[in-house]
Amino acid sequence: MNTLRNRVQLIGKVGNDPEVKTLGEGKKLVKLSIATNEIYYNDKGEKVTDTQWHLVTAWGKIAEIIEKFVEKGKEIALEGKLIHRVWEDKEGNKRYSTEVVANEILMF
Repeated sequence: MNTLRNRVQLIGKVGNDPEVKTLGEGKKLVKLSIATNEIYYNDKGEKVTDTQWHLVTAWGKIAEIIEKFVEKGKEIALEGKLIHRVWEDKEGNKRYSTEVVANEILMF
C-alpha cells in the first residue's frame, strides 16, 4: 500500500519552455507547467472544457531529459509526488505553492 501514498499521475500539454537551473556539482533542476483538460457537459447540454495548470519540478536525470526533449506545447505524461511549500517573500508576506515533483516522464 505504501506505493499508493502521495502519488500523482498527469497527462497534459507543457505550457512554457522548461526553466533549467544548474546547481552545485552540475545537478540540474527543471521547472515547468502543464495543463490538463477535463471535458464535460453542463445542465444545458453545452460542452465545457475545464483546464487546470500544474507546476512541475524535476531533478537530476529526469531534469536532463526534460531539458533536451521537452518544449512548450509538447504532450507529456508524468508521475511524481505532491509537495507543498510555504515561505515569506521580500515584503514579509506568506506565500504558498503546491507542486508535482516528477520522478518519471513519458513523451508522446
